[in-house]
Amino acid sequence: MKQSNVNVGGQHIAYVESPGRADARTVVFVHGNSSSARTWLPLLQQDFGTRFRCLALDLPGHGRSEPARDDAGYSLPGYAAVLTGFAQEIGVTGAVFVGWSLGGQIVMEAAPGLPDAGGFVVFGAPPVATPADMAEAFLPNPAMGALFTDQVSEDEARLAAASFTAPDSSLDLAEFVADILATDGRARAGLGASAGAGRFADELAIVSALRRPMAVLHGAEEQLVSLDYLRELDFPALWRGEVQVIPGAGHAPHQETPEAFAALLNEFMTDVGA
Repeated sequence: MKQSNVNVGGQHIAYVESPGRADARTVVFVHGNSSSARTWLPLLQQDFGTRFRCLALDLPGHGRSEPARDDAGYSLPGYAAVLTGFAQEIGVTGAVFVGWSLGGQIVMEAAPGLPDAGGFVVFGAPPVATPADMAEAFLPNPAMGALFTDQVSEDEARLAAASFTAPDSSLDLAEFVADILATDGRARAGLGASAGAGRFADELAIVSALRRPMAVLHGAEEQLVSLDYLRELDFPALWRGEVQVIPGAGHAPHQETPEAFAALLNEFMTDVGA
């Protein structure tokens, strides 16, 4: 797995790249809140990562990337600007963009600026139009608070990490916890403040206007996002016309059930002509 850096708007953004085929479509992966590019390694190090050229970036203040230069960088518009800038600098604006949790919201926010994209995949990321929609889109969970505060204890990080998986999961949470504790606390606080103030795009309008397919995936044992809310979505570009539910997984199916997750991604890539 190759580790690199790219300058995006004067900021060093770190990313990893799989040894995929040069003639295959590129896939860009965007991690979630208080995570990092390494969350995608179970996928990138297997067959999917050798079949497709996969790039997974670290968002500002996460993983190996530099902190944002100001608080505006720690917001959905700020992260979306980084994603579109990353795609332009690397020359992969025609990629398929895959976003988990916060990464999914970023992919939707960035979609209007990526008109050449091959398609979009989001999971753990219900599209919302206003802050009022969040109460319906997200399930109540005490772990959520730690993901929007500056200072997080190790116990709080473990509680948050446990919310990423199915309730009875045996998945090792150590990397989730380490990433949460390593993330710039300003990133969490800034995101919470900006989202609460409604400083994000109307994601429902964005997905309704998409011209390329968008897959919406969902772990059957998800603890943070409402499946009922997702099933009310109706937009022309929705892949297969419905939410794709992954059995045995919670908020992080790419980690919990990587083979089933990769199978869906492969099918999506086939359908978009990769």
